Amino acid sequence: MPVYWFALSQTDSINKLHAVLIFIILHLLVYPASNGYNSYMDRDTDSVGGIKNPMQPTKQLFYITVLLDAVAIILSCFISLYFVLGIIAYILASRAYSYRGIRLKQYPVIGYITVIIFQGAVTFFLVMHGSSNDKTLTVPAFSMIAASLLIGGFYPLTQIYQHRQDKADGVTTLSMLMGYKGTFIFTAIIYFFAVSTLAYQLISTLQQKSFFIIQIFFIPVLVYFFWWFRQVMLKHTGANFVNTMRMTILASVCTNAAFIILFLIEKT
Repeated sequence: MPVYWFALSQTDSINKLHAVLIFIILHLLVYPASNGYNSYMDRDTDSVGGIKNPMQPTKQLFYITVLLDAVAIILSCFISLYFVLGIIAYILASRAYSYRGIRLKQYPVIGYITVIIFQGAVTFFLVMHGSSNDKTLTVPAFSMIAASLLIGGFYPLTQIYQHRQDKADGVTTLSMLMGYKGTFIFTAIIYFFAVSTLAYQLISTLQQKSFFIIQIFFIPVLVYFFWWFRQVMLKHTGANFVNTMRMTILASVCTNAAFIILFLIEKT
């Protein structure tokens, strides 16, 4: 969702109907289907995602994910051909990430790159292209890079409490590869580049006031990040479900608020 608002804030002439339709396609169809399919393939027994005690998935869940994807593709036809192709590519990448026969998520680097490209750059492109009245194909590269880096700076932290579960499933995540301390350091580095890229894009397009305003919303995330880092360094049990969910909720609320404010500043 933060990528959606970021892309919308950078779109010059917005087709409101298409912007709403894209919001529905991404957040109510494609992304839930992706998560549902991943759950169906993983069959986790320990805490995963935002669920402390996950139920075992049924065949009905698989059918629902197929239905959601089909509806998403049909609705995408009302946007543009490029949008349809992008949504299909997103769905295929999501399936390749989770499907047992391919299982990109078992490869730490390839899996990570797949996630940040499609949830970041590709999503930014689809939203800006699809929401514009002229269906622009001229999408700023630095904005797409910033979107991917923002996803990339957060994603390994969502894996930090699942090391045991992932190991049992034969999956090596980037967080497992780097360890607890390495995960936090890597996240900090990627976040630095994300903010730097975002700064370049916004300041170079005369949105410097907006850039400095939205940084205020990132302060609570940074405070919690360093507090959590200290807890994990004192005792590795700090890398648990509860602390991860707190970070997830805080980061989601603050990042969404930041880009909604950016959108309101630029469009009102």
